[in-house]
Amino acid sequence: MSSTNQSTSPSFEHLLPPHWSTLVTEWLKEDTPSFDYGGFVVGEKEETAVLLGKSPGVVAGKPFFDQVFSQLGCRVEWIVPEGESFEPITKVAYVYGPARQLLMGERVALNMLARCSGIATRARRLRSIKEAHGFQGIIAGTRKTTPGFRIVEKYAMLVGGIDTHRMDLSSSIMLKDNHIWSQGSITAAVHKARQAGGFSIKIEVECQSEAEADEAITAGADIVMLDNFDGPGLQAAAESLRQRWTRQGRPDVLIEASGGITEETIADYFSPHINIISLGSVTQGVPHVDFSLKIQKKQ
Repeated sequence: MSSTNQSTSPSFEHLLPPHWSTLVTEWLKEDTPSFDYGGFVVGEKEETAVLLGKSPGVVAGKPFFDQVFSQLGCRVEWIVPEGESFEPITKVAYVYGPARQLLMGERVALNMLARCSGIATRARRLRSIKEAHGFQGIIAGTRKTTPGFRIVEKYAMLVGGIDTHRMDLSSSIMLKDNHIWSQGSITAAVHKARQAGGFSIKIEVECQSEAEADEAITAGADIVMLDNFDGPGLQAAAESLRQRWTRQGRPDVLIEASGGITEETIADYFSPHINIISLGSVTQGVPHVDFSLKIQKKQ
């Protein structure tokens, strides 16, 4: 069965930093630290392998997949473009090269592609829910990513059509309960963060109540995260904060909802007063898309 929905995603490959290909090198070193016994069996004969999509999903991870096989002297020809969805069973790509090299890259490339595509697929569904309900805010992932694999997972969010949130601890300042407890108050924590971050780094404060959000905004926070509210409670708190702080000259403050929100419950949190909804479930516990790579039999 051929692919279904045309991709609306731009190419994000040029966002990748100069060192990203070394990540792929480390993956290959991890999987073949010494002798390649199976490769000895199949040898160097030139073969063609077909990448099959065996469960529905959005293709994501093309540059990483390409780099795996490029480093092994193979060539990839894509049939389904990155960002496009497909139904099983679909021929997604062909890979050309020596049998030994094809099989050396197979599991590394498939493991990456399965997870990257799984995250992009969930992100695409979240974006579709947002569009269906007319929500004007941002849907974002979180920093709950796999150590050593974050760039792939954040890349998948972009392909799926949602925001990456902050990339790392250096991207913005998020003050959570431990930061606040260490300083004794939200106000003290925000003031100390501003000393370090200056004018160019945004400060976000995790808040458990409207009163905490009021203190954070008064202290100069740019974003307040309403954490672990239920849907109706969040909508009421966000509306109250928006009205109050618009009257007090801070209509620019951003309000984020987070904590326990899932694909199944996200619509309960949509509100014209919410700017951002972030979900750790974009990366945690996400189902992978099933792919296989099969060397074609000679007729």
